[in-house]
Amino acid sequence: MGLTAAVFVSVGGFAPAAAALDQDQWYLDAMKADLMWEVSTGEKIKVAVIDTGVDDSLPELKGRVLPGADLSHSPRDINDDDNGHGTQMASLIAGTGAGGGIQGVAPDAKILPIRPWNSKEDYAPKSMARAIRYAIDNGSKIINISMRFDQGPGKYPELQSAVDHALKNDVLVFAGTGNEGESGNAHSGIAATPGVVGIGAVDRNGRSAAWSTYGPEVALVAAGDEMPGRCPERRKFCMTSGTSNATAIASGSAALIWSKHPDWTSNQVLRVMMETAGKPKGKIPSKYLGYGSIRPAQVLLEGKGDPGPPDVNPLLAARESAKPTPATSAPEGKNADEPPNQPADREDGEAETAGEAGRPAILWTAVGAVAAVAIAAAVLVMRVRRKSP
Repeated sequence: MGLTAAVFVSVGGFAPAAAALDQDQWYLDAMKADLMWEVSTGEKIKVAVIDTGVDDSLPELKGRVLPGADLSHSPRDINDDDNGHGTQMASLIAGTGAGGGIQGVAPDAKILPIRPWNSKEDYAPKSMARAIRYAIDNGSKIINISMRFDQGPGKYPELQSAVDHALKNDVLVFAGTGNEGESGNAHSGIAATPGVVGIGAVDRNGRSAAWSTYGPEVALVAAGDEMPGRCPERRKFCMTSGTSNATAIASGSAALIWSKHPDWTSNQVLRVMMETAGKPKGKIPSKYLGYGSIRPAQVLLEGKGDPGPPDVNPLLAARESAKPTPATSAPEGKNADEPPNQPADREDGEAETAGEAGRPAILWTAVGAVAAVAIAAAVLVMRVRRKSP
């Protein structure tokens, strides 16, 4: 099917972190998290984390992780996360910060961990489809997929059917676009599936990360660069980067909004996220920033965003209306929004007011020879720079 495993390991090794953990979580200040938590904390929202499992023994995840499932051919305890990637995503979404741990965006959300495959078996669209259906059947409102496989020729009917099932059951599906922006820009078969909200990454300046995979699958972006995560041994913290992180921030933001507005449908939650996003300066959607950078504070603190019709998916509708007509189609081999012979530059989003950069980002990448060997067969889109304190 043209699938190839993708593990992104950054160069370099483990270096001392320059700041304390609370200072490293710069994106929380940028999002005005303290003020948002006075309005919503993600209560009563279940987020499925389809990943490598989730270690529920960490202090910041105590009481936040539900019984999940290992759907691989060789199942083991879903809380045995020997990779750490799924645990990182869960912490970014729903970590409470207890015990000096990671503070998540939606600290009262619940995490449903699901492992679709393990490192010793082939991964496939049907495995991801099975995980998505399990998440739906077990009451998830949001599905976080910080994993990928490269998009081969054709489409994946099993995966598309599962995503369609999610949409029919009022479930939001977020997936990272990948970290291939500087190395071939291979597209993810998951994020590119119609109905999935593809998430790209930006840095703390709101600029599209150079390694963030770009293209038509980018719907929104979120913070993902230089964010704290647990080191492999889990006792220390390392710096991480990737569209994985950005996807988790997007999922947590959606949880905050949906918890505040439980009568909204998934379409309405997504619509206000798109409407209130920090807009790209050029053409919308941008191939780097999509419809913009996620800003939940605009919804929760400013009351902005029109939820609109409950039964119309805004992303699918926007993409359908944006399809070029034969008369306006770009010449073969050209991008419609690029002048001939002009290289595409990375973009930044609309300027934010001070303290509200709120532009999420990234899939996770791991660093170091030991980490590389441990995850060599994984299918996570990871782009992580780790630094021990």
